[in-house]
Amino acid sequence: MTEPLPQGAVIGILGGGQLGRMLSVAASRLGFKTCIFEPGGDCPASHVSNFHFQKPYEDEDALRQFAGAVDVVTYEFENIPTSALDVLEEARPIRPGREALRVSQDRLTEKEFLTGLGLRTAPYADITDLPSLEAALEEMGTPAILKTRRFGYDGKGQVRINDASEAEAALAEMQGAPAILEGFVAFSHEVSVIGARGVDGQVACFDPGENVHRDGILHTTSVPAKLSTAQRTDAVLLAGRILNALDYVGVMGVELFVTREGLIVNEIAPRVHNSGHWTQQGCAVDQFEQHIRAVAGWPLGDGSRYADVVMENLIGDDMDRVPDIAGEAGASLHLYGKAEAKPGRKMGHVNRVGRAD
Repeated sequence: MTEPLPQGAVIGILGGGQLGRMLSVAASRLGFKTCIFEPGGDCPASHVSNFHFQKPYEDEDALRQFAGAVDVVTYEFENIPTSALDVLEEARPIRPGREALRVSQDRLTEKEFLTGLGLRTAPYADITDLPSLEAALEEMGTPAILKTRRFGYDGKGQVRINDASEAEAALAEMQGAPAILEGFVAFSHEVSVIGARGVDGQVACFDPGENVHRDGILHTTSVPAKLSTAQRTDAVLLAGRILNALDYVGVMGVELFVTREGLIVNEIAPRVHNSGHWTQQGCAVDQFEQHIRAVAGWPLGDGSRYADVVMENLIGDDMDRVPDIAGEAGASLHLYGKAEAKPGRKMGHVNRVGRAD
């Protein structure tokens, strides 16, 4: 049995964005210190963490120094170079483990993992060249979405194909990157489950949240989601199956499409997740504290929901609305400290709280 980390232990976080920032705040509330490894300067997490290694992920000496300064390593984004993980794993446990990263870093690998568990996903095909794309479109039909297998987020790295004649142009947009074609799914809405698993195998899930996207970026997450009791149970059990299959430690986001035939897994994210920010005002223990508890070997906390919440991302010039939002009753602001507001850039979020039924 792994001993829980004591007060004053240092949690290493790979990545210095807003998720790392909120993880650092949660860690401090439990008496832990945090050390981030992030190549960029003046990043959101650097404002609140105890230490900042501002070095590239290719700097093996810096990675060894970082590992020597922390007690456990976690991460706030998926696309960490394998070479960096090789160095870190020699010295410290990485939680969640590397299998979760391997699966989630590649959309094809992820789909094959999920279907191997007997879970349903959108139709998909590995695309290696134009003939394979044309064949997949003929079988799958249009519309469909061509995506890079790696490094896509917030609608980037993908193109919609409305007619088979668009295949060659769509493939050119991939710029030679390995790709996957995904068929469209007729769904009524998208929900996500934020699940957690401890070192001891304990699993706990937050209530599913209902997601609305704009321009490929999450706009709002609302709880409670429009789900039947059976759907809610299925969503939580499904997330638990994924967590257990990966021998996972930490918090994971599982995005699901709600269809007439049942729930379809869209994607998984092996980290705290944008659609889980509502937990900051809706639960006694939010997703960030839950993740810290898990990676530190502590018992998982009580994530039951005591309020209805609508989380809204503040993107780009939404920051102009901050003075008005700050005066709203029931609105809790979370700003990330980013220096410049750009179109499509997440600058913060607001949780608007109502009384739970």
